[in-house]
Amino acid sequence: MPDIRNLLSGKRKYVGGLLLLMFISIIGLAFSMAGSNDYDVARREILLRRIGHEILLQSGDSTSRVLPVKKIAENEYQVSFENDLTFQPGLLVNTTRRLLAGDPLAHDYVVKVLNCADASVAYGYAISKDKKDDIVACLGRKQPKACYMINIKFKPTAIITAKTKYFLGTMSFLALAGFIFLRPVKPRKALIDSQNTDLPSSRHTDIFTLGSISFDTEARKLMINGKAIELTRTETRVLRIFAMSPNEAIERSRLQKEIWEDEGVVVGRSLDMFISKLRKKLEFDPNVRIVVIRGKGYKLEISS
Repeated sequence: MPDIRNLLSGKRKYVGGLLLLMFISIIGLAFSMAGSNDYDVARREILLRRIGHEILLQSGDSTSRVLPVKKIAENEYQVSFENDLTFQPGLLVNTTRRLLAGDPLAHDYVVKVLNCADASVAYGYAISKDKKDDIVACLGRKQPKACYMINIKFKPTAIITAKTKYFLGTMSFLALAGFIFLRPVKPRKALIDSQNTDLPSSRHTDIFTLGSISFDTEARKLMINGKAIELTRTETRVLRIFAMSPNEAIERSRLQKEIWEDEGVVVGRSLDMFISKLRKKLEFDPNVRIVVIRGKGYKLEISS
């Protein structure tokens, strides 16, 4: 009987400790959910300013300012510019999609480019987490130089859904922890061992199809007719930028900025060297080539 009482007393301590842990976690989670809104908003505004910056560069403007980002509604922001500009719809779509991929809560949003004079819609599109629901049109029609504002409206439930999943995930973890603590030593060890052997074997890869060439960015390889061609880290980064915007001109300044700025050194001739190496590795398919766009930069040209 004393042994049974000691066992029950020990389990009550575990239960009491678990309940206290759950209470502290829920309180902490409530505070983090309340305080994270400011962080989410600040981070998103920086991404939106980056979008404005790249649009100016694509327009050939490297000196004028992106005006302060305005929050015009609960889930809607406005990016405006100091001077008139022009834009290519295809580049705008790819730029917003690429940069907002850095916002884990920005899965669904609508972009409208407005004329400053009368707020009429000059161009618009919708991006969805499920890509088949994207609404994108008129990519090849360059817009005239004018005063534009860009409104980006995010799906209202994005932040709430993510936080709800986080909350449920935390509660599930606490429930699992309680189950493990309240079990005898041997079954708990067996559970841990089984969890360690049940690891996923598959990995996500980022693969592009360039004509008859398959480009695996994670493995840093080109696959051509069953033959693998290795790429260096920098070659992979350069080709990935091209692969995300095929048949579209990409400025030298953008390539240099995205590839070398983080390393603190930008060497002008280095880009030409890597472009030359990539051309040689792509020459197995004559329909895929990197061409020079005089006065602008380069383009990955894929012929059908």
